Amino acid sequence: MQVPGIPRNEAERIQVLRELLILDTDPEERFDVITVYCQSRFDCAIALVTLVDSDRQWFKSACGLNVRETPRDISFCGHVILQDEVMVINDTLQDPRFADNPLVLGAPFIRFYAGAPLTLSSGHNVGTLCIIDPKPKRLAEEEVAHLEVLARLVSLELEDHRCPNN
Repeated sequence: MQVPGIPRNEAERIQVLRELLILDTDPEERFDVITVYCQSRFDCAIALVTLVDSDRQWFKSACGLNVRETPRDISFCGHVILQDEVMVINDTLQDPRFADNPLVLGAPFIRFYAGAPLTLSSGHNVGTLCIIDPKPKRLAEEEVAHLEVLARLVSLELEDHRCPNN
């Protein structure tokens, strides 16, 4: 298993993430409708809005998964925040970075993963919109583009959270 690297701007990225004041908050419909849509649109078992904190990935929205966080060092999303494009793993058992990952060998038995970075207007990648399935699969080019657009929508919602109406 390959542990995710650390972004060059990690201290700044974590500060920006925490300034969103969204970590460990209750679920919100504006994020949940996106993960429910993703689960249906991409025909996958799990869809998540994840925020990658210093030692964990925390799920702002989780459709199809009953945990709120997992350790960062075994996260797929920790790899995604290091890049600016969607990361697609058609079959985790065929990818040496993930084949022996505990999330592949045990629950939720990830075989397919696609994650789009959540990039804020500052340029910081604070998390992902990701889809997961226990069976290998492939995404069409149009589906990858669709996931990117949805991730952009989540990013806009995250930044809008800075000025809550309540």
